[in-house]
Amino acid sequence: MSKSSIITTQPLGFQWPVLDPFLFCVHHQDFYPNGNGEMGPDASLEGRRLGEDFTPKDGWRMYHGDTVPGFPAHPHRGFETVTIVLNGFVDHSDSH
Repeated sequence: MSKSSIITTQPLGFQWPVLDPFLFCVHHQDFYPNGNGEMGPDASLEGRRLGEDFTPKDGWRMYHGDTVPGFPAHPHRGFETVTIVLNGFVDHSDSH
């Protein structure tokens, strides 16, 4: 009888449960609307919790953004960020 290397499986969700308190693991796929001249979404922001919008209303989130979807400047010192792009592209730069 062979032992499996797979301990458990679970469906993809926004934040994955992990055993290590220093591990943060998330999965997200956003379908952003067309942009406007201010680099924000050319869609209504009504009904969104700007600054903490983590609900995929209409298939996308503003995350921490008030005008432009995204995250505030934050350093990635002392840990490794792993991004796996399944479809499309990512434009990411690290802040100091």
